[in-house]
Amino acid sequence: VQLQASGGGLVQAGGSLRLSCAASERTFATYRVGWFRQAPGKEREFVAAISWSGVVTHYADYVKGRFTISRDNARNTVYLQMNSLKPEDTAVYHCGATASSSYIFTDTRSYNYWGQGTLVTVSS
Repeated sequence: VQLQASGGGLVQAGGSLRLSCAASERTFATYRVGWFRQAPGKEREFVAAISWSGVVTHYADYVKGRFTISRDNARNTVYLQMNSLKPEDTAVYHCGATASSSYIFTDTRSYNYWGQGTLVTVSS
């Protein structure tokens, strides 16, 4: 499965962006998907994850209440709506996917496929 992340850009603090993670195959509808981010000089960290059906979602505490993960399986796409952005949200955002049902959603090693990342810059 090939993943394409998009939607990043430059936004002022308090603004919003919506990221997209588009997949090349219809089997993407059966994959669990996670968003992670990596700021310069820091390790990649978990942001949010969603089950294949979209019913189950998980969020890191530092984005809970501000970010929403969702998916449209008809379009083979997972979204990350980011509101009330803060300068500390600045990072390259990556989406990962796995077909495994026993994955640890916060662990990058659980994901078999990755997109190239999209840069989000939040100015103060």
